[in-house]
Amino acid sequence: MKSSRTLGLVMIAPAAIMIILFFLMPVVLTAVFSMTSMTTATGISGGVYQIAPNSLIALKSAIPDIAAEMAEPRYTIDEAGLKAIEGLGLAPGIAAELRTKHAGEVFTGRRDVERMIKDLADRPSTRDVKQISEQFNRSVLNTRFDSKEQLFSALDSLGFKLTPEQKETVAKTTYTGWVWTTDNFSRMTTSPDMARVLLNTVLYVALVLMLFNVGYALLLAIWTHYMPPTPASIFRGIWLLPRITPVVIYVMLWKWLAWDTGFISILMGKFGYPPKNYLLDNAYNAWFFVVLINGFIGASMGMLVFSSAMKAIPKSQFYASEVDGASRWQQIRYIILPQMRWPILFVTCYQTLSLLASFNEILLATNGGPGNATEVWALSAYHTALRNYAGNLEYGLGAAMALVLVVIGVMLSLLYLRVFNYGTLVAKPLIED
Repeated sequence: MKSSRTLGLVMIAPAAIMIILFFLMPVVLTAVFSMTSMTTATGISGGVYQIAPNSLIALKSAIPDIAAEMAEPRYTIDEAGLKAIEGLGLAPGIAAELRTKHAGEVFTGRRDVERMIKDLADRPSTRDVKQISEQFNRSVLNTRFDSKEQLFSALDSLGFKLTPEQKETVAKTTYTGWVWTTDNFSRMTTSPDMARVLLNTVLYVALVLMLFNVGYALLLAIWTHYMPPTPASIFRGIWLLPRITPVVIYVMLWKWLAWDTGFISILMGKFGYPPKNYLLDNAYNAWFFVVLINGFIGASMGMLVFSSAMKAIPKSQFYASEVDGASRWQQIRYIILPQMRWPILFVTCYQTLSLLASFNEILLATNGGPGNATEVWALSAYHTALRNYAGNLEYGLGAAMALVLVVIGVMLSLLYLRVFNYGTLVAKPLIED
């Protein structure tokens, strides 16, 4: 008994490892990344503190006075500037007097420091004054600091006196790396664009699922069930073509059909209609083709599952119903459909998860257009995290959007189990052999 249990664990270990590596780990990593502010700008490693033009713009809204002062250079009488003056070949008393009387002083403008230099005992010329003042020109703009301590030390040396609250604001605004945050979820709940994308996703999943992946697939399975075996096999094979055709070629065929130089425009031109791109002409046409493109692919899988399930129904039930005078519709209603709950549950659940996560066909057909009319959640997550026109890829926000799909998928799966009364499907039979 013990050896058989050990053998079972050994045999199931590869499957368990595959589940952990290719299902659980991606979900866990997605959840981790969703709690960060990782972008192209921050990178995926620790950042530095840098007062750049974009951070100055953000600081002007929080602490405008301090930000305005940071934008201007300051003049600090420090040892580095004094040594530079000694190397200019000027009168030796200039550097000595500056070191003795003015070392450590900070001037907020060029005019103030030049006025001080002119009052030195050696009275340098106007040309020398400008040359000397330039040696003390200091700024924190575009300077990279490895830590907050270095940043604040540089600001202190330039005479900036910041309160603890102001320091926290400066540190948060100037940090170029990623941080742990829940802002991604706040952005999703408050953005009107996200609400529209979510509505598009609900519309897309509902239409394709009900009309094609379950509805039309079940209809195809019933049709072929009552056909002779050879024509039925040929018919099913034809409906498999959209699924086995490479997606790029498949979508290109639809584009050839709907482009302004495609079949529809040529046909409508015979009746005097000008050519146009029916795929991207307006939102209604775009949705029409998006549903058809994805529906033809999804219907083929459901058709196969339902056809196989119907073949498993004992033929004696159909023979008995015919003897009793049952019509085809009565056979479908009282024999086929009651025994299709398991297959319908599986196809509905699987295809819902597939539609939530799929975006390849929409990406190739409309890329979310026209005007983001067909932008669904998975495609928006892809655009946000991996490819967009702004150039700054937001990995953290994209991961948060993907995590939302995982949560929605789990919730819908549990809902389906409740609707289809999963408990009765797995209950022990009342009559046992």
